[in-house]
Amino acid sequence: MQHIGGALKKLIKSSGLQKGLDQQKAVDFWSVVVGENITKNTEPISVEYGILKVKVKTPAWRQELQLQKTNIINKLNNELGKKTIKDIRFI
Repeated sequence: MQHIGGALKKLIKSSGLQKGLDQQKAVDFWSVVVGENITKNTEPISVEYGILKVKVKTPAWRQELQLQKTNIINKLNNELGKKTIKDIRFI
C-alpha cells in the first residue's frame, strides 16, 4: 500500500502540474522574500510563463522595485529551490 502523499506527488509530476504549483508558491512567498515595507506597497497578482506580475501602489515604488528586481528574482528562486521566476513585471 502506498502513502497518499507519495501518490499525490507522482500524480502532480506525471500530470505536469508541478510548474503551476511552483509558480503559485512564488506568489505565496512574495511577502517573506521582500519584507513588510514592500509588501504594504505591492500585491503579487499572478505568474505566467515564469513572469511574476506585481501591482504597485505608486510610480516611485515601481521605480525602486525595478532597481531591486534582479535581487528579488534571485531571492524568490532561492526560496523556491529552483529557477521558477524569470522576470517580474511591475504594473
